[in-house]
Amino acid sequence: MSTISELIRQRFGLRESEELSRDAASDDVLNTTIEDLLNRRSIRRYTDEPIANEVLDTLLACAQSAPTKSNLQQYSIIVVSDVSLRQRLAEHCPKTPQLTTCPVFLVFCADTRRNQRVAKFRNHNYANNNLDGFVNAVIDAAMAMQCLITAAESMGLGCAAISEIRDRIEQVSALLELPPGVFPIAGLTLGKPAAPGFINQRLAPDIVIHRDRYDDSGLETDIETYDARRHAIFPIPDKAQMHTDKYGTA
Repeated sequence: MSTISELIRQRFGLRESEELSRDAASDDVLNTTIEDLLNRRSIRRYTDEPIANEVLDTLLACAQSAPTKSNLQQYSIIVVSDVSLRQRLAEHCPKTPQLTTCPVFLVFCADTRRNQRVAKFRNHNYANNNLDGFVNAVIDAAMAMQCLITAAESMGLGCAAISEIRDRIEQVSALLELPPGVFPIAGLTLGKPAAPGFINQRLAPDIVIHRDRYDDSGLETDIETYDARRHAIFPIPDKAQMHTDKYGTA
């Protein structure tokens, strides 16, 4: 088992000579959940091994155990098993080839429709059809997805969240027969890893974590440092970069 210090160095791309902004003694609190979270990575290649129904049901129960605003549970999860439907969805997600081959494909949706219907058939006015209700539904769906990811990874499975389904959201919604008030926030591919993937370096905590007040006064220097650090560990191939004619290469 790795130490927390080792995992944090790996996550942020820190060399052994660089000091951590934390107390190494807290390595004593390392457990499998913390190790899995610090060690997590997206997995996009899967074996052909199927996921048992009881395993998937357990993972979905974990998703439904996520925190939810006022217990309103404003999300729905579409389990896409139909092969032809996956193929049609894949036509709108050309950058996600694993969509048709992964053992499990899920679509997480924000769902403001359900509570509107409940209000209607109980003869109440629905007063939350506003921006706050929209944001709450998106957050509910996102937290449900993250709970499922954490549970899946604890079982040795791999996942990759798929934002591409929103690129053609009208077509995807039509294929999934999503009614008004229900919209996809992300897809999720899931299966037994065929390759280990890699840990992607995150922004330094000093960029993301603020104490008592927001302060980005050092952002320009911090981003330059991050870019150089990440490029040294995992340079993005030129062919994988978009719009290089306009923005140049990283």
